[in-house]
Amino acid sequence: MAYCRKCGIEIDDEAVICPKCGVQQKEMNYSKPVNDEGSILWAILGFIIPIVGIILWIVWYNDRPKDAKMAGIGALVSIVVGIVLYFLVFTAIFAQMGVFTQFS
Repeated sequence: MAYCRKCGIEIDDEAVICPKCGVQQKEMNYSKPVNDEGSILWAILGFIIPIVGIILWIVWYNDRPKDAKMAGIGALVSIVVGIVLYFLVFTAIFAQMGVFTQFS
């Protein structure tokens, strides 16, 4: 059995309010439910602006895991695509300049 936080009478372990004095015994969680659907829009935002996707992934990792995952995937795909395009562009530039033919 538990005891009231204010008056000290013996109360049930699961009691939320003391039956004698009316004092709340347990902290109530009044937070509204979080909409965590893992929308593709977060992935698109993360792809368009990768730094935002990374920040959202860090901030939402525990509270909104599905949305965080989508934002993180969008940012990761954007970074990988950027790296691939970077190498393709510089390979095309070096090929145009004839850099690769000098080693033959």
